[in-house]
Amino acid sequence: MIKFNIRGENVEVTDAIRAYVEDKVGKLDKYFNDGHEVTAYVNLKVYSDKRAKVEVTVPAKNVTLRAEDTSQDMYSSVDLVEEKLERQIRKYKTRMNRKPRNAVPTGQAFGDEFAPLDQADEVTEESSEIVRTKHVALKPMDAQEAVLQMDMLGHDFYVFTDADTNATHVVYRRDDGRYGLIETE
Repeated sequence: MIKFNIRGENVEVTDAIRAYVEDKVGKLDKYFNDGHEVTAYVNLKVYSDKRAKVEVTVPAKNVTLRAEDTSQDMYSSVDLVEEKLERQIRKYKTRMNRKPRNAVPTGQAFGDEFAPLDQADEVTEESSEIVRTKHVALKPMDAQEAVLQMDMLGHDFYVFTDADTNATHVVYRRDDGRYGLIETE
């Protein structure tokens, strides 16, 4: 069963919008096994130029599903997000169905929160073959220096060791041109 946590930014979440989101995203319930309760975090935003953005995050046991869409119509964005999430689930399940059972560590069941896919629902996926491997030495630095290094290299992300905590972190360039930081635990 999917629970919903729906928030609106610059938009009132009306009963009609809530019902539409719960109906559309609720269709994903068929992919989850009975007894597994998941929460869909839905964030609805409306910008000053009347564009609507829908973000949905569904943290499950072994995978976090996330999709977003921005368009002029909130309802069509909800439709597209639901399609993206469904595609992600089918792709994930297809990979797990093809993974040899002996490759799963003892005590772990990959995707046990998801119901089995029908043969027709399996996704033909393009190869995710790794074609190049790079080895890098992680140098201790702060996030600002990591951003500078990333920009000098012309990359969209940069992995580094935080000089203060000695933890591995990643800085990345966001779609809006600003920067993000991923801190590992």
